[in-house]
Amino acid sequence: MSRLVVARRVLVGLLAVVVVAAVVGGIVVVTTVRESFPVRSGEASLPGLSGPVTVKRDGSGIPHIYGDSMTDLARAQGYVHAQERFFEMDLRRHITAGRLSELVGPAGLETDKVVRTMGWRRVAEEELPTLEPRTRQLLQAYADGVNRYLRGRSPGEVSAEYSVLGLQLPLGEIEEWTPVDSLAWLKAMAWDLRGDYSDELARARLSGRLSAAQIAAVYPAYDEEAHPPILSADEWSPGRTYTASTPASSAVPSALATGSGDEVVRETTTAGAKAAYAAVEKALAAVPQLVGRGDGVGSNSWVVSGAHTKSGKPLLANDPHLGIGQPGIWIQNSLHCRTVTPECPLDVSGFSFAGVPGVIIGHNGHIAWGFTNLGPDVSDFYLERVVGQTYLRDGAWEPVTSREETIKVAGKPDQHITVRSTTHGPIMSDVLSSARDAGARAPTSQQGDESQDYAVSLAWTGLVPSRTADAIIGFNTATNFDEFRTAARSFAVPAQNLVYADTEGHIAYQAPGQVPVRRAALPKSPPGYWPAPGWDSAYDWSGYLSFDDLPWTVDPKDGVIVAANQEVSGSRSPFLTTEWDYGWRSTRITQRLSGLKQASAADMASVQMDDTDLFAAVLVPALLGVPLDAREGEADQQDLLDFTQEARNLLRSWNHSTPAADSDASAAAAYYNAVWRNLCELTFDDELPADMKSDGGDRWRAAVQKLLADPTNAWWDNKLTPNVTEGRDEILRQALIAARLELTRELGKDPQQWDWGKLHRITLQHMVLGGDTVPGPVRWLFNEGPYDMPGGSAIVNANGWTASEGYAVDWAPSMRMVVDLANLDGSTWINQTGVSGHATDDHYADQVEDWVAGRQRPWPFTPKAVDATDPDVLTLRPDPSATP
Repeated sequence: MSRLVVARRVLVGLLAVVVVAAVVGGIVVVTTVRESFPVRSGEASLPGLSGPVTVKRDGSGIPHIYGDSMTDLARAQGYVHAQERFFEMDLRRHITAGRLSELVGPAGLETDKVVRTMGWRRVAEEELPTLEPRTRQLLQAYADGVNRYLRGRSPGEVSAEYSVLGLQLPLGEIEEWTPVDSLAWLKAMAWDLRGDYSDELARARLSGRLSAAQIAAVYPAYDEEAHPPILSADEWSPGRTYTASTPASSAVPSALATGSGDEVVRETTTAGAKAAYAAVEKALAAVPQLVGRGDGVGSNSWVVSGAHTKSGKPLLANDPHLGIGQPGIWIQNSLHCRTVTPECPLDVSGFSFAGVPGVIIGHNGHIAWGFTNLGPDVSDFYLERVVGQTYLRDGAWEPVTSREETIKVAGKPDQHITVRSTTHGPIMSDVLSSARDAGARAPTSQQGDESQDYAVSLAWTGLVPSRTADAIIGFNTATNFDEFRTAARSFAVPAQNLVYADTEGHIAYQAPGQVPVRRAALPKSPPGYWPAPGWDSAYDWSGYLSFDDLPWTVDPKDGVIVAANQEVSGSRSPFLTTEWDYGWRSTRITQRLSGLKQASAADMASVQMDDTDLFAAVLVPALLGVPLDAREGEADQQDLLDFTQEARNLLRSWNHSTPAADSDASAAAAYYNAVWRNLCELTFDDELPADMKSDGGDRWRAAVQKLLADPTNAWWDNKLTPNVTEGRDEILRQALIAARLELTRELGKDPQQWDWGKLHRITLQHMVLGGDTVPGPVRWLFNEGPYDMPGGSAIVNANGWTASEGYAVDWAPSMRMVVDLANLDGSTWINQTGVSGHATDDHYADQVEDWVAGRQRPWPFTPKAVDATDPDVLTLRPDPSATP
């Protein structure tokens, strides 16, 4: 079972919590939902304002907020976010504080144990006083706005979810929002988007089970020739030596007293060590996906200069690929100072997180910016030798640091846990079970009769206080690239590719982030490739890369920057990671952009919906070259082979596009993807642990591309067929046959009637009230879908799916936007769901159908454009006599 399934079940399985009788459905639930709808017009009181604030909600319900100070705007934004999305905010707060059990009962306990062990909220508390005074003021004003909306309202009046959950669990009053609640959510975002953590553990678990050559084959090197990096050698070839800018620890490198590098490798991959790694993976799987994680979760972004556009000014496009759900991850909004001055510089619009002040991605009156995940290796697992409450460190035994945590559980007694840490970070291997229960025993014993255990600790940059919140506010107020780049210096986690454009015609790229510098790596491996021996400080972090050493460029000669999670630069210095996206999407985007002349915003939106699968050009010829004639002794198989040939013929004239329905291409895409899913299972899953099966994403495509040129590679042999050694052609043949039989069962006998979208569907599921254990009427209210979807993994229109689990979409573009720097009112945007978090509200899911179809809506920015939408107007006044 994958981490995605486990994580979903943590939240969906909450409803054991809502084994609510079917009586909760129908009119009773609808009435409860409607009681929580916010008032969006008229007047309301918001004490603390320096003057009135106007909230204009356009035809999509998107709030455009106008005020006379930054703190007034932040206070009003908090009020509006609480109106629309407070249950989502509160759920996130409970998860990030390790207090989910207080909201959903025992189903949240494992999540709480893991999050408390990492201490996300503790780090956020340490972070708050380090922020700039302006940022702290805005965080407090935002919290004040949230709390004013909550004041005097019962939980059921705030959001219907509380009423439904309250039928089964004793829920108390809603707590006030705090600035730390906002900062803790940024930790959750960073956790989901950090790079390399799962592959580091996976490689360690596979060692010994597979040969080194087999492991290397499924982690192939990035192909720079086929998939160009973000920056060319001309744009980024610094040619200098990189040094750490900030100490990461005070440890002094040892002389590798533990033995040779090969000995260290052997010990970090023993059976006991692998048991500890498996225990860590079990713990990490208990943390719900809040923005999405895993192979393929990334983003598309690009910017083109005025030399390529009809207007002569840049166009910037962005669509982050994240987890799916209802409500969606983002909330659209605008923050406008009525008169822009140095004291009140906000004039910004875009996509925000409910719970965080400001705009995360969007544009202001001067600049636009987008994010894609950079994915540097910012976490390491350290194998620790532990005896009792001590651990080995450079030949000496040091005490394990520990603290006690109490977890409150709704309807049940409190739970108490002990959190242990080493110098590297929290010990993750015994969060859900002890090291001994996991079988994580070290091969030696010391200190008398006590046996030595293995433990695994986590070093992660997200557990170091940082100033990412300062960067967000800095992006919102920047007016040129120098100011934008200054703000980016504070953007620590999660490290992102930043694309930039401005109304003066400049385009740029910057890689920010807190990226560790490692003292040493295991033999024949890049840094961070394997878990490191914690007993030797030679493998510790020595600091972090200086911001000035991170890649960036401004106004490249070709006037195009494409950042879609591919390799940043061909330079090996500074070291960022080995775990890039393999570049199928970035290459296709570059192809499409190269064919555009006099480009418009509509052209950029069209590129975002491109559904061509470039990998098909690799795989389809191999599939068409496999004989489907009956071999000696297979005369009785000829009918099956002819039956398969009928389906394979779909691929002969296929253009490699993947539409959802109503075309020959859709039928061919259905068969192609079914063949790919079966090929992954036949090639890889016979040798992988049950929880590590191939997901069919970009890395597996890159692996198969190389394996196709090696027809006798060990991976082609199915280990489940003893005394038979398969090769490439036999496995391809079996995949063709298995896919034909599968689609006959699922879609019918006639291949011409198949549609990719009938397999590839999306349901936008509520995180708590959307699962299978919830009564049907409740699910019907809170979920949206299913919808038939085009595209797929490693495709620009990235509606991703997991091959080991079927064809359902489990991550997708969370939003799409195109910013026209010649006419900001000519920009377009679309969200995955809608602004509202209230089921049955007009704006709960009003953008879904446009999002599915690839349509974007006008993005009004100027007051004139906003007023042209005939908005609902809510005036927030400091007068406490106004209606709350």
